[in-house]
Amino acid sequence: MGKAIGLREDFDGAALRRLSRMTRSANQARRLLALAEIYDGGSRSAAARIGGVGLQIVRDWVLRFNARGPDGLLDGK
Repeated sequence: MGKAIGLREDFDGAALRRLSRMTRSANQARRLLALAEIYDGGSRSAAARIGGVGLQIVRDWVLRFNARGPDGLLDGK
């Protein structure tokens, strides 16, 4: 099994929870809360349960978040 992809170091769980309260997008809020779980030491499986998705989707969210920050978790192309 490969090593988990790390999250950006310029955010933390508390910051993502704050952002999730401020966004108008329910999907972005759900994704931010899932990633906040990982920042706080939770497992990727726990993050997947919070997000209501599988592990592969959580991996995709991590990649999008690392590349574009919170805006990478918005719906769209």
